[in-house]
Amino acid sequence: MKINSVLFRMTTQPTELLEATLTRHDEISPGVFVIGFIRQHEFLPGQAIKLGLDQEHPPRIYSICSGTNDDELCVLFNIKEDGFLTPRLAKLKAGDTVYASAPYGTFLGKNEPAWWIATGTGIAPFRSMLRSGMGENKQLVHGVRHLNQFYFSKEFENALGEDYHCCCSAEAMDGVYSGRVTGFVRERKLPIDHTYYICGQATMAVEVRDLLIAKGIPFEKIMTEIYF
Repeated sequence: MKINSVLFRMTTQPTELLEATLTRHDEISPGVFVIGFIRQHEFLPGQAIKLGLDQEHPPRIYSICSGTNDDELCVLFNIKEDGFLTPRLAKLKAGDTVYASAPYGTFLGKNEPAWWIATGTGIAPFRSMLRSGMGENKQLVHGVRHLNQFYFSKEFENALGEDYHCCCSAEAMDGVYSGRVTGFVRERKLPIDHTYYICGQATMAVEVRDLLIAKGIPFEKIMTEIYF
């Protein structure tokens, strides 16, 4: 689940939730799901929706992980055991009803050269950008704790090749950087004229932002989305 960080960028959020029937409900890793329904709105790569099970309880916000030309609008989430929504979403099946808002948000992909930096399910908006034709001139850094958490890795490998950088902090494998995303970023010489997109948990996002600034990346070239 995600929010737009107050510290970085805000946008007007839609309030109306429309009924939608699930056409997809897949567990892609233990406790991690992709769910989708027929797309009812146009959207821009990197945007999000509000999602709920009814009109009474507050919805949660999820980045769209499908492409702009896909028939389905999909989101990625992992179960939060103490959460209200994700344990219930995990128990649904295709044919069940959810309530979703129109897409919105300002964490928008562009065709210019950029670095995409994500942890965990923060990979979702970058998959949307990739599937929307924005993979050229991109470097992707994806950090996870365990090797089975590189969601959509085959798609990224096929599209980006050596520009797809995997970082794993708890397990080791050939070709995977051993450590956190912050370690990878700290050790790299990075171009100062590229745009940097960061999506993931708050601590990581702030640490990476500060590392980029210390390397001379202008603040206005850093786009950040916070997940929690």
